[in-house]
Amino acid sequence: MRRKVSNIVAVATAVILAVMSDAVAQDRPKAADLGPVPGARILKMQTAFNPALPGSGEGVRVFTKTVKQMSGGSLAIKIIEPGRICPTPDMLDAVVAGDLEAAFTWSGYAAVKAPVFGVFATVPFGPGPEDMTSWMLEGDGGRIHRDAYEKLGVTGIPCGVQGGKGGGWYRGDLNTVADFKGQRLRFGKFAAEVVARLGATVVPLPPGEFFYQLQQGKVDGGEMSTPAIDAALGFDKLGLPYYMPGWQQPSAVLDFLMRKDKWEQLSPAQRAQIETACRANIAWMLSRSPNVQGLALEKLRASGVVIKQWSPELLKAFRTNTDIVLKEQADRDPDFAAALANQRSFIAQGANWRSLSRLP
Repeated sequence: MRRKVSNIVAVATAVILAVMSDAVAQDRPKAADLGPVPGARILKMQTAFNPALPGSGEGVRVFTKTVKQMSGGSLAIKIIEPGRICPTPDMLDAVVAGDLEAAFTWSGYAAVKAPVFGVFATVPFGPGPEDMTSWMLEGDGGRIHRDAYEKLGVTGIPCGVQGGKGGGWYRGDLNTVADFKGQRLRFGKFAAEVVARLGATVVPLPPGEFFYQLQQGKVDGGEMSTPAIDAALGFDKLGLPYYMPGWQQPSAVLDFLMRKDKWEQLSPAQRAQIETACRANIAWMLSRSPNVQGLALEKLRASGVVIKQWSPELLKAFRTNTDIVLKEQADRDPDFAAALANQRSFIAQGANWRSLSRLP
């Protein structure tokens, strides 16, 4: 059965560029809007990302359009907005419980259940989106990712790779390690542990509260998302400097989830259509990101945002403390340790080629 599905995936991949050319054409609704098909299978999928936002939000729409077109309308995915059935961080539990049929989410939310997902979600100073994709599709990343979800009774398919975040928004200048002492900052997981080691106080905040808390001076700064999303959310209105690069999350894997038994109830062709649409979505996100982030930076500058780069002193301190934090996590969890070592080994294999092949 696995060989049969793989053959279907291979055939579908050969025609995916033609499918995607219609699926991503948002200004040509007729190409993407197939009429209802009698007896069509409709999956209800809650998303972690607002479909109106660039990048990950757009990726939700592109993925569902691709599935619909590949199947000729016989398989469709209905997008359910974030939080409608359950809170975004709880979607994995809802899938397992049967309250959600499917989910489109970020790997990091599963790290609460199994720390190994942190390797896919956010590794400070880790692989960028191209290297992450290569590890997932060419290396062992996909196998490790699949096995980790299967232990939870879930089929998890990599369905997008987001590029790097911005370094964050701050109410004051940060140039030295001493500048971090006493700062109230919003960061996630590993980055939070890193800045805490520099003397900052970590303030856990849902994404929807960060703008207001920063505006009111209740926090001193922290990360939000990519430049495109930050610009779309109006962070330029705060009049604060924007730091680059986003050392804390150079890339992140997005996942399509279904409970394993429900996934296996789909036909081999339907499963292959979803798997191939997810691969196409990764390719689309990789190709779109450099342009959309570049345009976002132009928009931020035009709005008066001062874009700063982290000082060499701080980048060195971030990296040194990241190594400590990741080692501590690896010592606590052997699955995390094995996945991180595998990822680093794979990336190191191509380091010589990247160095020699890129023009100075």
